[in-house]
Amino acid sequence: MNRLNFHQLFDALPSPHMIVDRDLHFVAANPAYENVTGRKRDELIGRFLFDCFPSEGPERKRLEASIRRVFETGKPDTLAFIEYEIPISSDPADGLEKRYWSAVHSPLCDEGGQVIFALQNTVDITELVRLRTAAGSSASVPTEETALLQRTREIEEAYRTSRSQLDRFRHLFEQAPGLVALLRGPDHTFTFANRAYRLLAGDRELRGLPTRDVFPEAEAKGLIELLDRVYATGEAFEGSGLRVLASYPTGGLRELFLDVSFHPVRDDAGAVEGIFVQGYDRTESVRSHHRQRLLIDELNHRVKNTLSTIQSLARPSFRADRDREEARRAFEARIVALSNAHNLLSERHWESADLETILLSELRALDLDRMDVEGSPLRLNAKAAIAMAMVFHELASNALKYGALSSPNGRLSVRWSKQGDAVVVEWRESLDDERSVAIQPGFGMRMLERIVTGELEGQLSADTGDGGLIWTLRLPAVELEEIPHLALT
Repeated sequence: MNRLNFHQLFDALPSPHMIVDRDLHFVAANPAYENVTGRKRDELIGRFLFDCFPSEGPERKRLEASIRRVFETGKPDTLAFIEYEIPISSDPADGLEKRYWSAVHSPLCDEGGQVIFALQNTVDITELVRLRTAAGSSASVPTEETALLQRTREIEEAYRTSRSQLDRFRHLFEQAPGLVALLRGPDHTFTFANRAYRLLAGDRELRGLPTRDVFPEAEAKGLIELLDRVYATGEAFEGSGLRVLASYPTGGLRELFLDVSFHPVRDDAGAVEGIFVQGYDRTESVRSHHRQRLLIDELNHRVKNTLSTIQSLARPSFRADRDREEARRAFEARIVALSNAHNLLSERHWESADLETILLSELRALDLDRMDVEGSPLRLNAKAAIAMAMVFHELASNALKYGALSSPNGRLSVRWSKQGDAVVVEWRESLDDERSVAIQPGFGMRMLERIVTGELEGQLSADTGDGGLIWTLRLPAVELEEIPHLALT
């Protein structure tokens, strides 16, 4: 027995048949189709359907919509009655002939179940229409044929009404601000996705794509399992803040957080045939909440550090052997210095502060004409900025009380630079008279040493030769480079 040959079977079909791909290009046409349309298959294969049979009227839209529904739904679609003009011959000069048709479009799937072609079986009912037209003037016209035509038209009119209602629903869903999609079959293949959903998935067409191809990690995150459960049990599911990764057509993944609900869609027999998906993209609100949580945690951390710093300033400032008013003034001055550093950091979202700005913030209330300030631009991270603000405050307070700034002839010079893996700050005080600058022991000097050698893990040295005083601070550069996008020069 000879093996069945598809091409022979297709060509032997007595009724007109043709096949188009997803782009509506002809891939096959049998001889019956050639006869009824007057076009040879060589003129059709590879060409766009509506280039071969052009039309700009509503009937062209109905025909195209019917074929595309087959690709979207994977189910046959019927046009019980359609008026469509076709060329009288291959010569355009011969014009067009009005014909009437009844067509059924059926899906042709690959091994994976995806619709790759649409098969059209069309019947030319032009003679029936002519009989119906003649029925009003001749009693001899067979009533069976005219009744059949009338019933066909009624069915088509009812079908058009239902399609119009469905199109209105689709239009409403398309404009909905939330996510709306319809999935079909056990693979949860997209048959409809509104614009909000398509934008979420990388602004691309989703029809015909299985869910796992659009959301590649949905299976790992359990979303495919949830869809499978709804499809198998017919029970709806609702979830809040679900994390999914959406793929882009050009590659790459995007993290999303969604509120979703999955509801089963049933056929006339009550069996689940798909899932209606509705949801909202909460990605930005989830990220904002996460950022807010980080900010609160960071604020709590800074408040604790600030309170700890204030506590360390208060204990020695108000020791029993110190004048209470003097202690109050010293403590308030240190709090102001700490506050100034916080203000500078707040202006830059607590990322960094410029060393020179911190220094001048402490010195601006003094006689700047007696000072020399020079150094390359350096940015300090938050920790180093607060520490150096307190260092400059203690040095300036000591200079004002006991050092160069306590005399009208004294001068202050502050210079800094990056030297290898360290930042070196030189604080130089000098007097023009015979007085000498001495180091005054006390809490301020102890705090100075604790900050430089303890908090900043640097080195501190003092030289009192030639009647002047030189403080040299060496700070590890790593303390100033914790913020990678800020250059340290």
